[in-house]
Formats: sequence, C-alpha cells, structure tokens
Amino acid sequence: MSGHSKWATIKHKKAATDAKRGKLFGKIIKEITVAARLGGGDMDANPRLRTAVANAKSANMPANTIDRAVKKGSGELGGDMIEEVTYEGYGLGGVAILVVTATDNRNRTVSEVRAVLTKNGGSMGETGCVNWMFDKKGLIAIPAEAIDEAELMDIVLEAGAEDMSLEDDVFEIITSLEDFEQVKEAIEKRGLEPAMAELTMIPQSTVKLDAEQSRSMLKVMERLEDLEDVQKVYTNCDIASEIMEAMAE
Repeated sequence: MSGHSKWATIKHKKAATDAKRGKLFGKIIKEITVAARLGGGDMDANPRLRTAVANAKSANMPANTIDRAVKKGSGELGGDMIEEVTYEGYGLGGVAILVVTATDNRNRTVSEVRAVLTKNGGSMGETGCVNWMFDKKGLIAIPAEAIDEAELMDIVLEAGAEDMSLEDDVFEIITSLEDFEQVKEAIEKRGLEPAMAELTMIPQSTVKLDAEQSRSMLKVMERLEDLEDVQKVYTNCDIASEIMEAMAE
C-alpha cells in the first residue's frame, strides 16, 4: 500500500475535530461543485458526486450548503466557474507529487503550488511527467476492530474489490473505479461505517525516504493542502507509520 493511503487514513481520523473546519468545508464544496459540473447533478447517475455529498454529510455540512454547491456545479446557479486542474512535480528524494486543485483562477493556483514546492526542495514538472506512475482507484478504510479480517475479505472480494490489506489498525480496500460503489454498498449493508471512502491515486511503486526526508515531505504535503485551491495531494513516497502518526498529532 502507498504512503499516501496511510497518511489519508490518519488525517481522516482527525477530521471531526479539525480546527480548520471552515477550510475543510470550502474544499468539500468545491469538490461537490466540480463533480456536478463534470457529471451532472443527479447523484444516482454520478458516483463522484454521490461520494462528495456523503463526505459532506459526514463532516456535518448543512443540507442547504450541499444543495447550493450541487446547483452551482450543474449550472442552476450563477457565479465563477470552478474547474479541476492537476499539477505535477517532484519532491525531496525525487518522489513524484500530484496536486489536484479546484480553481477559478489558474494563474493564482499554479503560482501558489510552485512557490510551496520550490521553497521546500521540490520543483514543478511538465504535464504527464509523473501522472503515469499512478493508477486511479477506489480506497475504503475500515477500522480493524469493527470486523474479523476473514469475514471482511469475503465481503469485499465477493463485491469485486481488487485487494485488501491491514495497515496498522485499519483495513484498506482497493477497488477499480467501476466497482467502488458496489464494494462500498456491500460493506455498508453489513452495518459497517467506513472511516474513509474515496477515489484516489495509488502509486505503482514507492520511494523509500529516511526519517528527516519523511518529516520534510509531510510538511510539504500539509503546506500544499493548506492552499485554498488544493483538493488532494498524492505522492509515491514510502513513509514509516510512526512518523506519520507523530506528524498527525
């Protein structure tokens, strides 16, 4: 499993008490808007929108806020157009970095992303320079204490999951994009609530970083994610769980 998935799981555990709740809401609203613009406002026909709205509800976002974001994305409400743009680059140790943004001003966004990378030992790359190193997959995390491993394995494999592994105290399930929803539904039908369920980018291989590089890389990821327009940051670095736990506290 990638370092990204473990890092994402740790951050998800913190989300409910995150002091930057307002910023979290802003990112979720943009994701809903982009999802509705790309796939339409009907959640039954738009899996990405369905996932975004589920994440909004788990963050206790008001229903009217969700509704406005969907209508803005589907064109029912006016306002500046928000588009999804992915930037590619490199970090310490030559690790690959993908930065997914939702923006109404590309010039502002690329300038902010470039500044974070260059000030922290990284660099921007050309389009396509690292994207090929990642596969788009579904990622579902289930607390290990919630269910027996063999039972969960039976559930997810029968529903079409590609892989399942135990990372620390969390079962991480990988699916294809096409099977993500049905695997998630199979899990929920058994009364299990995922700690995280999202479409993500999984690296085909990882780059091992030492402790100092790991801490620096995680700070870069946090600084990128703190940017208003940044939605997701993916990397192919392999970072020890204890370092990520310490940074997440």
